[in-house]
Amino acid sequence: MRYVFFLDLVNDPRLIQEYDAMHRNVWPEVEQQILDSGVEQCEIYRLENRLVLIVDAPDDMNWERKRISDEQHEPTQKWEALMWKFQQSIPGFEGKGKWQLATEIYTLKK
Repeated sequence: MRYVFFLDLVNDPRLIQEYDAMHRNVWPEVEQQILDSGVEQCEIYRLENRLVLIVDAPDDMNWERKRISDEQHEPTQKWEALMWKFQQSIPGFEGKGKWQLATEIYTLKK
């Protein structure tokens, strides 16, 4: 199944450039943690300071179990703390976590 999430970056060109650079060298321990959670593939796209995260994972992906596992994984916690320097909540979602799950409203298939 495909899951789509949104998040904003702080609207500062220098920080955005640094964020992009850091994602060209994501820590291997963090990537392994993502894969170990059941995620099969993920991609991040950026338009100005808006990010889109596309995740392919099983239909029964347990996001709560992933969150708990991530909280117990020290490299992931360090990475997330570092990333928060660049990130900000989407307006209207303050205090509701970082990445916000989008609702699919249309699919075209051949």
